[in-house]
Amino acid sequence: MYIFRYSCSCDSTTVWWTACGKRRKSLWNKSPWKKKMDSTRRFGKYRVEREVLDEQRLEEVTQRKAYSETHPSLTQRLKDSFRCTVPRLKHSVMSSLPVLYWLPKYSVWDYGMPDLIAGISVGIMHLPQGMAYALLASLPPVFGLYTSLYPAFIYIFFGTSRHISIGTFTVLSIMVGSVTERLAPDVDFLKTNGTNITTEVDITARDSYRVQVAAATTVLGGLIQVVLGLVKFGFVGTYLSEPLVRAYTTAAAAHAVVAQLKYIFGVSPTRFSGPLSLVYTLKDVCSLLPHTHLPTLVVSAVSMVFLIAAKEFNSFLRPKLPVPIPVELITIVAGTLISSYSHLNGNYTISVVGEIPSGLSSPSVPDVSLFGEVIGDAFALAIVGYAISISLGKTFALKHGYKVDSNQELVALGLSNTVGGFFQCYSVCPSMSRSLIQETTGGKTQMAGVASALVVLVTILKLGPLFQELPKAILAAIVFVNLKGMFKQYSDIVTLWKRSKIDLVVWLVTWVSTLLFNLDLGLAASIIFALLTVIFRTQMPTYSVLGNVPGTELYVDIETHKEAREIPGVTIFRSSATVYFANAELYLEALKEKSGLDISKMIIYKRRQEAKQRRRERRAERRAKRQAKRERRAQGAAKRQSGAPVLSVEEDAGRWADTCMDGAITDNEEQGWTERENGTVFVIPVTPRTPDGPCRWEYLKGGDPDCTSLGWMSELQDGDTTTLGSSSDDTLSHDLERVSLGSLGKWTWDIHSIIIDLSTANFIDTVAIKTVKNIFQDFSEIDVDIYLAGCQASVVEQLERGDFFSESITKRSLFASVHDAVLYCLNHQGATSFPRYEPSMDTYNSTKL
Repeated sequence: MYIFRYSCSCDSTTVWWTACGKRRKSLWNKSPWKKKMDSTRRFGKYRVEREVLDEQRLEEVTQRKAYSETHPSLTQRLKDSFRCTVPRLKHSVMSSLPVLYWLPKYSVWDYGMPDLIAGISVGIMHLPQGMAYALLASLPPVFGLYTSLYPAFIYIFFGTSRHISIGTFTVLSIMVGSVTERLAPDVDFLKTNGTNITTEVDITARDSYRVQVAAATTVLGGLIQVVLGLVKFGFVGTYLSEPLVRAYTTAAAAHAVVAQLKYIFGVSPTRFSGPLSLVYTLKDVCSLLPHTHLPTLVVSAVSMVFLIAAKEFNSFLRPKLPVPIPVELITIVAGTLISSYSHLNGNYTISVVGEIPSGLSSPSVPDVSLFGEVIGDAFALAIVGYAISISLGKTFALKHGYKVDSNQELVALGLSNTVGGFFQCYSVCPSMSRSLIQETTGGKTQMAGVASALVVLVTILKLGPLFQELPKAILAAIVFVNLKGMFKQYSDIVTLWKRSKIDLVVWLVTWVSTLLFNLDLGLAASIIFALLTVIFRTQMPTYSVLGNVPGTELYVDIETHKEAREIPGVTIFRSSATVYFANAELYLEALKEKSGLDISKMIIYKRRQEAKQRRRERRAERRAKRQAKRERRAQGAAKRQSGAPVLSVEEDAGRWADTCMDGAITDNEEQGWTERENGTVFVIPVTPRTPDGPCRWEYLKGGDPDCTSLGWMSELQDGDTTTLGSSSDDTLSHDLERVSLGSLGKWTWDIHSIIIDLSTANFIDTVAIKTVKNIFQDFSEIDVDIYLAGCQASVVEQLERGDFFSESITKRSLFASVHDAVLYCLNHQGATSFPRYEPSMDTYNSTKL
């Protein structure tokens, strides 16, 4: 016999079910209890029974630690930071030199051959890309090879990513080129023939100065990166969002295309700098198209056709090939051989690379005097290079399961640029194409970078002079074809249109500003605009009134959820953003709008009515005194005439004054009141004014004074002194007409509590604290209680330090959740049932709390 036991948590019932023999399985499968169990397992249910927790009770239950326990003093933190222990020293050394961590564990048998193959593949790609991207930087091609050598060696020791390939990159090459051509234009290096200036450019002097400018910019940018890394400023890269980076690189690709047009068509346009330089350069190139050098155009066209076809064929065979075909290297070798044997430079005047010195250049100190002129460009290069590096590094780290230290990456990239600048290198960062080749060909560690650097080193030492006859048009064609991936990023416009309009605007603004304002100013404008979108979104968040999901403790926006129901007498207000100085005033206005209570008008009206009440009391007191005086005189006269005893009226006068102070009015006044109350909003005192404080007021809407619905109040004139008990009926009618219902707008009925959901707030500043304090004080004047719910621990600490809590505002006003606050409000107001809402019914049914 088999006994199956199922416990249903939703109704606390226990079902026993027995099945015997061969039918047990079929009977169980057909049973409703199996279906119910499957449903329970699929959706999951739980029940929690606990007391309502406010912040004070929550701290008692959880034994919250004191602020000093969780936040050590500054002195203690300084002591801890300077305390040196062996484990701490070891960790610091390992963090600063990651090579000491992975090199002792390196296995030649496991990683040696994959790293060697990947390194050779990447090194072969370094050769054409290094020489081609040097043209983008307006430098001789050999300096592109230097840039592919020295920084890669430095990164091996300090970098934490195992798969990125440090070297030349399109965007940084264009940015460096804009600096070199701005500070070393061709017009500054025209040759002189005696006293006459010719149109011929002294290329040697120009290139030498441009190398100095590029090296100074690179060293300064590297120093900026090192400093930012040492002060743990690695998070700066997070301000460059993915749409911004993709739009920036797309616009940079357009700059690269325009920069290569002179090599493609064999023309010599004027190079402009500053805003709109791209437009002016493109206009000048178009004007020179009739003077296109046809042999150069033919070489460019043939090279591009061959590269595109070979790359497509390479992509088709990629699943079957262990190593990609080095298309660029084949193109360079073939072009060099054809140019050398057919003498393209001599016979057809096709521009070639020219002399490539063999051997390594000696290090030299960059020109420090140039730092002041290139500091803005250096900072832009530092930020863009780091953003590209950390994004690629984290992508591969996530894929292969290791961690990349953002601050150490900033230091490693900065040291690579700084040291490289002393060897006439220009700014570097990882290349997506080379990094993908290194990862797909089996690269495991940074040793693949050593292999690729050795390939470049051998080329510089022995093979460099062989590429002297390489046409520059072929290098331009390589750059052109390699930009295909960046041009594909224009499809982001369609994607972002569907996903996020704000990100689309960021993309478009970045693209336009980079095209028009050049790369440095475009980057600054893009970052500023992206940050402004964040500020605007926090200033204009979504404000909502929450309602309860029947049968749950969940609260959702009543405007977007049909089944959500408001709690009678309770308004639950929530903002989608944190409250701080930039949106505090808007937060208060939204609360007034959503609650339907215009606090300022109501308080002004109440205070003026209190002033009128005080004037009525003083007049009543004066009337009582005059009446008592007249009665004393009359009694004195009666005594003198008849000799009868004098009766004291002091007690009667006191009772008269008390009656007037209690707000009692004459029958005539009551009649006038009733005649004018229909269709109007006014305030009446319901409790007498005492020496300890003001009387209590109720806000009534026409009809019966027992109806206590809250409404909007219209502001009266400052000079108005008319009271409800005065004899000026015309003035009273005019005042009451000014607050007629037709001009008051939306009504909110019977609000006794407002719950502010602060679960979305991750911090709160002094301005926001003051605003919340004012909310408590203002609403308390109209007898509406304010409660906070869902505050994070850090927000509670900030409220404590901001002197938010007082005798009138205690931690009893803070609740662990919105549901806790709702239950407290209902209990506090004497409610004995929690409302259950039926859409088809006008009345409320209730269940137990």
